[in-house]
Amino acid sequence: QVQLVESGGGLVQPGGSLRLSCRASLVLFSAYDMSWYRQAPGVQRELVATITSDLSTNYADSVKGRFTISRDNPDNTVYLQMNILQPEDTAVYYCNAKRVYDLGARVREYWGQGTQVTVSS
Repeated sequence: QVQLVESGGGLVQPGGSLRLSCRASLVLFSAYDMSWYRQAPGVQRELVATITSDLSTNYADSVKGRFTISRDNPDNTVYLQMNILQPEDTAVYYCNAKRVYDLGARVREYWGQGTQVTVSS
C-alpha cells in the first residue's frame, strides 16, 4: 500500500520559516510529479507548488519568491521550504504524487494525510 507521510508542520510567527517533508513509499518515485497543496477552513484545496519528474518547478503566485519545492529521489522525499510566512499561509498542507501513463489515458495519484501549518503571533 502506497503511503505519503508529511512532517514539519507547526506553529510559527509571521515572517518565520518552516520546512515540510513528505516521504513516499513509491516504487519509481522519480517518475512521479510531486506537489504540495493546501486547504484552509472553508476554502477549496489549492495547488501550492509542483516539481515534475524532470525537475521543472511551478508555484502559485501567492508563494512565488517565498516557497521552494525540491526533491531527493534516492530518499523518496519531497520538501517545501517556506519562508516569510504570513497568516494567510495557515492551512493543512498535503503532499501529492501523480504519474500519467499512456499519453494521459491512465493516471495514478496518491495523497498524504496532511500536516497543519499555523502562522500566528
